[in-house]
Amino acid sequence: MPAYIQGNLAVEQRSENKVKVKERKKIVYRNKSLPVQEKLLYLFTVAVCVVVAGVIIWRYAQIYEMSSSIKNVEQKIAQLEAENSVLKQKVDALSDNQRLEEEARSRGFSVADPNLTKPQGSTKSSGQSVASKTPSAGGAASKKTKDQP
Repeated sequence: MPAYIQGNLAVEQRSENKVKVKERKKIVYRNKSLPVQEKLLYLFTVAVCVVVAGVIIWRYAQIYEMSSSIKNVEQKIAQLEAENSVLKQKVDALSDNQRLEEEARSRGFSVADPNLTKPQGSTKSSGQSVASKTPSAGGAASKKTKDQP
């Protein structure tokens, strides 16, 4: 009702301490887009990094595969060495002189007397028989020498 107090004239109502706010204009700077050459440079750099990383990963995969195959081969070698040692023990047990003599007696063989000696003529005849059993090339060479004076 304050307007009525001042009279019937249309008067603008006064408000208490109006604060006027100035609007600030923001200045927005737009960055220019990157040039094509720079974009290509970045793309090329990323592609090179991806290729290098791929090669490194591929190489580590090969190393892992080779190390696992080496491990398998080493395990097989260890297994074969164990089997070898068992077989060597069996060979040593089977080649025992006493066992061989007993086996020979059980099959009807007699053990030769160690006091007996071989006649000396038998060594020459055995040597000649071996020479006569040589292949034909050796025999042909001896025939040529006999035919020619």
